Amino acid sequence: METETIWRDVRRDFVLAHGGRWHEGAQATMIGMRTNEWARYMHEDLGVALKETAIADSVVAGVIERLREVPILPGASEALERLGRDFQLGLATSAALPVANAILQRTGWRERFAVVVSADEVGRGKPAPDVYLRALELLDIGADRAVAVEDSSNGIRAASNAQLRVIAVPNREFPPDPQALSLASRTLARLDALDAPLVRSVLAR
Repeated sequence: METETIWRDVRRDFVLAHGGRWHEGAQATMIGMRTNEWARYMHEDLGVALKETAIADSVVAGVIERLREVPILPGASEALERLGRDFQLGLATSAALPVANAILQRTGWRERFAVVVSADEVGRGKPAPDVYLRALELLDIGADRAVAVEDSSNGIRAASNAQLRVIAVPNREFPPDPQALSLASRTLARLDALDAPLVRSVLAR
């Protein structure tokens, strides 16, 4: 799913409503950050004169409200179904856990994932590898036997830093930068091509 536009809109509206200064690169800067990190950024860099906890609580609530209609990427449900027949699936997300849980509940995808890890549950957000390392630990699998599917620069870097091979499906609104994209083993324009044979071919490299 592509939720970055929702995060951008909620954050931008919140910043402007509270006397802050929004700029075009703000959302791209916050992609991959843990909740306390982007709340601090909104306070210190974007000038929101509220406590970081209040910023985080309000933005997370706003995003959950906007996610009553989850923007599911074409082919996402089918890809999860295909991959789930052959592999254990884990979700390693930068989203706050309440947001991740809301998405999983509203899409009916919770049963698809053996583990769900939010960056808020580990020491560092993406591009640090922590969220992926924790997911691998819970799945009891080595990085050499797993593949990450990512859409952002910091997500690709996080997976690569965890020594995972990466299949990139670039976010349309906030595409990965060329340097990050070069770390991916494969790049797909659509999820239709994401299946078990492709994953196995990437693992074999």
